[in-house]
Amino acid sequence: MLAYRLRHLLPILAAALLPHGAGAQAPAGAPAAENRPPAGVPVQTAVVARRDIPILLRNIGAVQAFQSVLVRARVDGTLTRIVFIEGQDVKPGDQLAEIDPRPYAATLAQVMAKKAADEAQLANAQRDQGRYASLATSNFASRQQLDTQTALVAQYSANIKGDEASVANARLNLEFTNIKSPIEGRTGLRLVDPGNLIHANDVQGIVTITQIHPISTIFTLPQDTLPAIRAAMAKGKLRVQAFTSDDKTELSQGELLTTDNAIDPATGTIRLKSVFPNADDKLWPGQFVNVRLQLGTLSQVLTVPSVAVQRGVNGLFVFAVKPDNTAAVQPVEVQQDDGAYAVVTKGLDEGVQVVTNGQSRLQNGTRVAATPAKPNS
Repeated sequence: MLAYRLRHLLPILAAALLPHGAGAQAPAGAPAAENRPPAGVPVQTAVVARRDIPILLRNIGAVQAFQSVLVRARVDGTLTRIVFIEGQDVKPGDQLAEIDPRPYAATLAQVMAKKAADEAQLANAQRDQGRYASLATSNFASRQQLDTQTALVAQYSANIKGDEASVANARLNLEFTNIKSPIEGRTGLRLVDPGNLIHANDVQGIVTITQIHPISTIFTLPQDTLPAIRAAMAKGKLRVQAFTSDDKTELSQGELLTTDNAIDPATGTIRLKSVFPNADDKLWPGQFVNVRLQLGTLSQVLTVPSVAVQRGVNGLFVFAVKPDNTAAVQPVEVQQDDGAYAVVTKGLDEGVQVVTNGQSRLQNGTRVAATPAKPNS
């Protein structure tokens, strides 16, 4: 039994003691391991090329309504009706709500009646004035009686003017019971319900109306950019783009309206206002967006994808791929970087391949295995 086990174990022990791979033969024609070139680090590359690049200034902006009105009651009374629907588009003069008009209709009737009574008194006083004037010429009435009657006519005339003002005020108050939209815009959520007693001095109001067609954005830029902005504005309208917070989706295009009339000394920035048509309602009051202000265009400048540019202790650089498929550290100078392409003014020539992905594994002289990167959209 022991001899049987030894016969089976001896071949296994012999194989284990042999050098690894000693029994294997290399395929015919294969180079020796020490003669094979080392494998390159896989990277993605792009070519330095000339493009038209927009000159952009960027920052975060806040969307604001061009007009925003808190609609309040202008007379006291009971709110009897809410006519608008929350979120409804309204125009100037559209009815929004109604206050009980009956007290104001009664006041109007009262002052109109007083005016009619004063008009009757004035007519009678004017007739008496005519009689006294006729009698005074024949010395049947004194000059004092004529003067007194003339003063009474003037008094009644003044009373009627006061009555006319009272009638106009009462009629205006009656009109104020029909609450109308002062601007074109969109209604918000109503702030009071029918049946409540409201007053002209209530702070809360009835509803807020905001104009969103067009709409504006407010954003800030460093004060050093103001001369370039003013120079570009002198040449014509400047395009402004609004993007989502991830800076990938364009929401709307508009134009720069104006700059503020002073620089904020606390922050060293200048405020700017732009206007957007906002026909598709993608911008909303209170929304934060990424704003891009285009000052002009750089024509046919050398560019590389922004991801190719690295920052080192000595400044900016890229990894350029040499003809022997090795990476070389190449210092560069960049005029601007819009996040998609960097404009290179020094250090690269057109047609040079630069690494756009995989730089973390590279150093000067590293062999690379390059594949073209997908172009920027």
